[in-house]
Amino acid sequence: MAEKNLVLFYSWSGNTRRIAHLIAGKLGADIHEIQPKQPYPADYGKVLTQAKKELQNQAYPPLNALPIRWEQYETICLGTPNWFSTMAPPVASFLWETMPTEKTILPFCTHGGGGEGRIAKDITDYCLGCDVLPMLTICGDGGAGAEDAVGKWLNQMQRIMQMRKEPTPIF
Repeated sequence: MAEKNLVLFYSWSGNTRRIAHLIAGKLGADIHEIQPKQPYPADYGKVLTQAKKELQNQAYPPLNALPIRWEQYETICLGTPNWFSTMAPPVASFLWETMPTEKTILPFCTHGGGGEGRIAKDITDYCLGCDVLPMLTICGDGGAGAEDAVGKWLNQMQRIMQMRKEPTPIF
């Protein structure tokens, strides 16, 4: 992995936050949470209603500023919950407004049974000029196996990144 890594995430329930902290701990990475200026309601039903409207209308909620100097980072681990088979609107808002190019993106998501949905494709669509690697998908907060799953994923991502830097052999 690059010398300076960033873990950037949005979490409503705390599941994505837990995974983000596991990743940051294993990498020794900086970590920042994407936060909408207007927090989502605490009631799950109200969150679903609001998020569905935002996604249908491609509404990008305003975000609190992030004190990030992008030039420090080559690799960004980007985390989101799966909301209606895509990333949460605050993550889409961040990517729409801020996302720099020419970074390596390691996406991860948490879900309640919907898997990764189309999150990886949607992140790739926003991150033009970035190298988006395979996604880590965790159900809920990952339970007792979360640390192991994160470690295996990071090892795979490190190998992919090494392979991409190695010259292609000529036969």
